[in-house]
Amino acid sequence: MPTSRVLLWGGLAAAAAGAVLCVLGWYGISGERFAERQLPYLASCTVPGAALIVAGAVLVGAAVRAPTPERPPPSDAPADAPPPSSEEPPVRVPGGTLAHRPDCPLVAGKAEAVPVGDAELDPCPVCEPWPR
Repeated sequence: MPTSRVLLWGGLAAAAAGAVLCVLGWYGISGERFAERQLPYLASCTVPGAALIVAGAVLVGAAVRAPTPERPPPSDAPADAPPPSSEEPPVRVPGGTLAHRPDCPLVAGKAEAVPVGDAELDPCPVCEPWPR
């Protein structure tokens, strides 16, 4: 679960709990005539409730400011476009772990792409060089 969601829901829960405590404190204080009998309600409900509301607001603010994960840019090709279909032998980039078709958008136009040869590589999920 992304951190911003945890912060958002945690902040909302803290603010809601703080609001409930403030209401309970107000209800308790409203029935007491003398200040010395109102202090326990302030100490046990109203002040902690206000603190929870402030903490909830801080958490919600942090959730709003938290960076969101970047999505990959949309490709120019439509989503249902077929994968590249070259009949030439697969290629790879030096140090790479995937085998690609030569017209795969991940290696197309790269001068350092070399034939796979006997190397055991995983197939590229974009161009799917095997089976042909």
